[in-house]
Amino acid sequence: MPLKTSADDPPSINMIPMIDMMFNLIIFFLVGTEFATQERNIALRVPEVVDKGALTAAPARRVVNVFRDGRITLDEKEVTLNQLVEQLAAARKEYSDLGVLVRGDAEGMFQRVAEALNACKQAGIQELGITVRLIPPKE
Repeated sequence: MPLKTSADDPPSINMIPMIDMMFNLIIFFLVGTEFATQERNIALRVPEVVDKGALTAAPARRVVNVFRDGRITLDEKEVTLNQLVEQLAAARKEYSDLGVLVRGDAEGMFQRVAEALNACKQAGIQELGITVRLIPPKE
């Protein structure tokens, strides 16, 4: 019986089947994408409907800032309380579930913040929020 005097080569991984599979997947997705493009180009007349309002979701919350000196801004534009009610009511007609976030200055009078909250309620806003800053508890 002859004895081996040389070491065998380490086993190698055959990459050809994996490369073939990757090429097949690439071709599959390229062909699938081409069908999707063709479907979009079909001559089609879509149905018409009467416009009854926006079909999109409500926009992000509107932000009301109440400054220390009593100024009020709605989305960074200065307004009076009456203008605030009017603008929020108009926005609420477009999006019935419109939300408003009221931010008051910590050094300001709470009376102005309360008036801004009341103006939001007069405009029919149901989703109201007020901003505060959380401080870590003292140990």
